[in-house]
Amino acid sequence: MPEILAFAGKGGVGKTTLSALLVRYLVEHVKGGPVFAVDADPNSNLNELLGTPVRVTIGEARELLKKDVPVGMSKESWVGLKVHEAVIEGDGYDLLVMGRPEGPGCYCAANSLAKKHIDLLKDNYAFVVIDNEAGMEHMSRLVTQDVDHLFVISDGSSRGLMTARRVLDIIAELKLNIRNTYVIVNRVPEGSEDEVTARALRTGIEVSGIVRNDEVMAREDSEGKTIFSLDVQSPALADAYGIFASTLEKKHGYGERATKR
Repeated sequence: MPEILAFAGKGGVGKTTLSALLVRYLVEHVKGGPVFAVDADPNSNLNELLGTPVRVTIGEARELLKKDVPVGMSKESWVGLKVHEAVIEGDGYDLLVMGRPEGPGCYCAANSLAKKHIDLLKDNYAFVVIDNEAGMEHMSRLVTQDVDHLFVISDGSSRGLMTARRVLDIIAELKLNIRNTYVIVNRVPEGSEDEVTARALRTGIEVSGIVRNDEVMAREDSEGKTIFSLDVQSPALADAYGIFASTLEKKHGYGERATKR
């Protein structure tokens, strides 16, 4: 069974960037097997950070199922073909983009078939990294209902931390099967880490890690560069790698090696 690592949080806090950084981290430092990245946010841009062009999405295949199944081909075989066509091969990872949300009408049969084939795909990988859409109530049931490590991302503002608190509350309410949950505060100005940590505690959040604001990363993102072009001396990359290492090293024993420069 693959290890499932998912990201959640409100929009605009850098959730997709940290998802991409985790993909890079696993590719560079973990030799347990290939990585399967899943962009489950309808506002898909994980592929841009990874530098992989998208040809087809699961959402498009799901729409076509309602009107365009070839004669002589079963719906299940057709969906399986489309799911495999949607997998984009990267360097050390593969990417699947979920794409558009459901339109009008019933998608139960299409979703069931898509989930079956995505589950079969996942078993070929050691790690599955999922970039979810904002919140948790819309967590993609097509991808997973079980998560080994969930990273809830926030910025350092009071409003952002309150949103993260609500995400944690939703997780409890939905009784999702999540084994480990961590809160990462992203884009924190250097020198204000203690202030942000104290603010989070007042909100009822214990911060698992802080990622400093990184002007170089922001500039490269605006220029359309991929996450793999980011220099290893980047403060944000160093912070994220440290968090991922401390989060996963107890199980896999590679934290010390991963944080070496």
